[in-house]
Amino acid sequence: MIDGRTVVKVRIMGDEYTLRTEASAEHTKAVAEHVDRTIRAVMSGSSTVETQKAAILAALQITDDLFRERGALEALTDDMRQLAADIRPLLPPAKRGEELGG
Repeated sequence: MIDGRTVVKVRIMGDEYTLRTEASAEHTKAVAEHVDRTIRAVMSGSSTVETQKAAILAALQITDDLFRERGALEALTDDMRQLAADIRPLLPPAKRGEELGG
């Protein structure tokens, strides 16, 4: 461990990278494996894609997945807040999470 960071060696597309991260080694390796799988999937879809272009396309795909998941999480959070607001008036006053007399 260096400065509170873990040093992790990962392999992506046959190249080894040494990463310093605050995340666990297991998490870092899982992330690298996901990146490697995504690049390989992009490359298997087209025989003419160069590794660098495949990496950019993989980054776009991973980012798109991230943005979609963030949107889904935001929608779920909004739904939960609305449900809590709908249920709150049905609860006894002591369970509503409101100040008494307020």
